[in-house]
Amino acid sequence: MVVYRNYMSLILILLTLGVLGIPKMKAETIDNWAVYYADKEPISEFQKYSLIVFDSDCYPNIDALIDEGKIVLGYISLGEIGKSRWYYSKMKKAGILLNENKYWKGSYFVDIRSHIWINFVIGYLVPSLIQKGFSGIFIDTLDNPAELERRDSKKYKGMTEGSVRLMSAIRLNYPSIKIMLNRGYEILPKVAKYINYELGESIYTDYNFKKKKYEYVEKELYNEQVKILKNAKIINPKLEVFTLDYWNKKDKKTISDIYRTERANGFIPYVSTIKLNELIAK
Repeated sequence: MVVYRNYMSLILILLTLGVLGIPKMKAETIDNWAVYYADKEPISEFQKYSLIVFDSDCYPNIDALIDEGKIVLGYISLGEIGKSRWYYSKMKKAGILLNENKYWKGSYFVDIRSHIWINFVIGYLVPSLIQKGFSGIFIDTLDNPAELERRDSKKYKGMTEGSVRLMSAIRLNYPSIKIMLNRGYEILPKVAKYINYELGESIYTDYNFKKKKYEYVEKELYNEQVKILKNAKIINPKLEVFTLDYWNKKDKKTISDIYRTERANGFIPYVSTIKLNELIAK
């Protein structure tokens, strides 16, 4: 806790004074949701959704959505940093970037154990999204620290626990915001109490980058993920579980099947194309 305590008092004061302007939301009834990483769609196209995840740098005007009581979350990557983010060079200079993600060129793993990164997330990244008007944050890439520690337990010792500490710090400093975690299955049992929503990405279907086509997830892996997500709801009964599957937007029949399958599990589904830059009707 020592590493971010200087920010803690300032942030709590801002929250008390209302400077960060956390939006008031209506009682939640989330039936439909979407992920959209662009800014071209008119706001009217989002009326059917109760919760929307936008990119934190490229998004449409969200004021009207917030005024209507919709939950609007801003994207934040905690396990890696892309070159397109303005703070990439700052973190590179600080020496906390690791090797490049071979599946996402131009995106680099970050040492989540670093005090510099923790302070930056708590002191700037999260409050900057709140100041923009977002209801909360959508946390991505927290699978990476645990995966790195599995690959080299000596070099990356403490990465998994570092992820848990950072999640705890975010909730401690921002007790009122909405938090959705994408996957992070390895730490989920420990952080389920800190989040409002858990997202299972690529549960039933996914995109194969090597073959450049959409595919069904292997049944064993599908069943394993469903079990993990249902167990998280046992740990935190208030937790709502969402799913994000990828498929060809022209294949309406399969898309409908994905929705039926995920809803049968008690999850809240959305199906999109891999670029997440358009809204896909079910």
